[in-house]
Amino acid sequence: MTNNLLDFSQFENTDSKFTAELEKRGGNITFSNSGKGGNKKYFNLSLDSFLNCLKDIKNNISEFVGHEGYVERDWRDLGSQFFNDGPANAQITVQTKPMFTTLSKIIMWANSPLLKDIDPEQYINLEISKIELAITKLDELTDKFKPVTSNESEEAQISSNSIRDFSLMVFKHFYKDNWEAVLSESQTKNSTIKGKEYIIYDHDWFKNLIGKFDKPQNKESLSSANTIRFFEEPIYIKDDKYYYFTTQWNANGEYNLSFKNLKNFIENRFPSYILLQDGKTFILTLKGNCKPKITQIKFDSESFQEACKNSGLIYKPELITRYIASLTTKPFVLLSGLSGSGKTKLAEAFAKWICESDEQYTLIPVGADWTNREPLLGYVNALDNKEYILPENGALKLLIEANNEVNKDKPYFLILDEMNLSHVERYFADFLSVMESKNEFKLHSTKTNLNSNDIEGFENAIEVPNALTWPKNLYVIGTVNIDETTYMFSPKVLDRANVIEFRVSDTDLNDYFESVIPLDMKKLLDDETKIGLGAQFGKDFVLKSNEEIDEETKKTRNKNLEKLNTELKEFFSALQDVGAEFGYRTVSEIQTLFEQIESINPNLKKIDLFSNVYPINDNFKIDVAIMQKLLPKLHGSRNKLVGVLKVLATLCYDRDLSKAFNDEQKRDIFTNTDKIEAKVIYPISLNKITRMYNNVIANGFTSYAEA
Repeated sequence: MTNNLLDFSQFENTDSKFTAELEKRGGNITFSNSGKGGNKKYFNLSLDSFLNCLKDIKNNISEFVGHEGYVERDWRDLGSQFFNDGPANAQITVQTKPMFTTLSKIIMWANSPLLKDIDPEQYINLEISKIELAITKLDELTDKFKPVTSNESEEAQISSNSIRDFSLMVFKHFYKDNWEAVLSESQTKNSTIKGKEYIIYDHDWFKNLIGKFDKPQNKESLSSANTIRFFEEPIYIKDDKYYYFTTQWNANGEYNLSFKNLKNFIENRFPSYILLQDGKTFILTLKGNCKPKITQIKFDSESFQEACKNSGLIYKPELITRYIASLTTKPFVLLSGLSGSGKTKLAEAFAKWICESDEQYTLIPVGADWTNREPLLGYVNALDNKEYILPENGALKLLIEANNEVNKDKPYFLILDEMNLSHVERYFADFLSVMESKNEFKLHSTKTNLNSNDIEGFENAIEVPNALTWPKNLYVIGTVNIDETTYMFSPKVLDRANVIEFRVSDTDLNDYFESVIPLDMKKLLDDETKIGLGAQFGKDFVLKSNEEIDEETKKTRNKNLEKLNTELKEFFSALQDVGAEFGYRTVSEIQTLFEQIESINPNLKKIDLFSNVYPINDNFKIDVAIMQKLLPKLHGSRNKLVGVLKVLATLCYDRDLSKAFNDEQKRDIFTNTDKIEAKVIYPISLNKITRMYNNVIANGFTSYAEA
């Protein structure tokens, strides 16, 4: 049956080896290859895939001109190199001539009747005007086709809670007018049901798929052992023969007639489609077009810990808790420390795990030549002030998507790798300002939005507004390495971030040696949908980052913060002596971090890591706050820091002990730690202060950042 919207039959004759037909539903073209021996093979691509091919030909016309006549090797190589559409690229390399022929027919159809005398199996018209008209008409036609959807986010082409009904619906979707294609790929054998003879068709993929009878059948005649073997309605009637489709499908298991085998067959034969199982519902949908509905639930950090373990990533629960709590405290986190210790991998792993798609995060290596904001925010085209040039790394595109109202509950991550390869204040100044002022990123002065070409091509242009806010769902993570090629952060940068230091201990190294799980980041994603395994926590994660505190909660909060506030006063006095005191913003952020740690990981006290180390749970939270918010700004010479480092070290011990320290004990505090280790209340901070002290004694200078 021919679809009147796009009729290819006028370009084919009875001897054509390559046919093409527009399906009535879904906006797809089924094309065939008779091949050797006369056996037809059928393939299916969306109108969008063919549209993308035409656009790629137009954008690379100089490469295609001269190849109007069909030469298989030439077109296979051209398509493989220039077709960016995944399914189309796969088809052009294995079914080159059917693809060539179908593209030629589309151009003929769009320019009909001008090109009616062309043989599409041997020639394709590559005049730019003809291709542009084909793009225009095919684009209009594509808009006429909408997937058969529910109003849910699944937008499923086909769905059913019954595996047998679903299987029939899927076969009808692809073969409803061409059951001969299925029969031609099958072997026949004689069989009986209730003593009645019939012919069974064993398909290449499915045994006992179709039964052929001489007469119409009913439910009783199609049943045996009280089980109906075929659907009552015939799928096909030809020459007084009646063809019935099997009902013997299984939702689970390794059976021949199973959902798993059906999925493999359809996705192999029609690569632009995907089959999904969402609970008890079976879904057929266009690949990349729709995703299963994700039910949002309360955030669970231990799920990420487990996902890391299964992916071969080794991180302590303490470190993961600190990282997630820091993100929810303030959306700017710096990961510092030993090169190769897993800083970038942690940022990348969490983003993959909690995001629904890779469009929600981007990992950008910072360049040493970044001297202004353009690498992140782009610029207006100097030759055409109506066009805005997006940075190729996707930073501004991510910012625009995060600002989109429909994405407000999804987290977005901008990961800047080796952030200090250039002066941070030069390229990141706008972000530092907007982060605190809540003003907007000013992008251009035009009142209307400017068009911008996406990095994938002009047809994917997006609109760039004249200003953007820092959305509540955007998180910026920077990784930091220290060597002769990098720059130090200024106090104003450090003051705005939580700084997490990565170290590798003997225990960490032993865990690495003993680990038998190879690194595989793909295990952070669902095998079928490629959605992050933690995507159901995304909304609650964003909510935790933006919780507003009511008056009653503030009263309870102030009582819980009494110990923290007392400690902050003592550390303030010590840091004030070297000009490293902190302001109200730091106090506020420390208080928030203090509360977020327990909110992110309510089972903190149960983690074995903290047994006998933090007898009081608040001590761990205070220790983290000191390490991440107070110590990072500390740097200077021996004369400047030796005294204050000793005072800070004493504050990491039990107060009854630290107040009793005399001058001699303070002097020996870094050499006799083993004698008083049981009295340490802030071990993370003390370890860092000790290393800084040893550095300043050995080198005459020290800072928080270490190589």
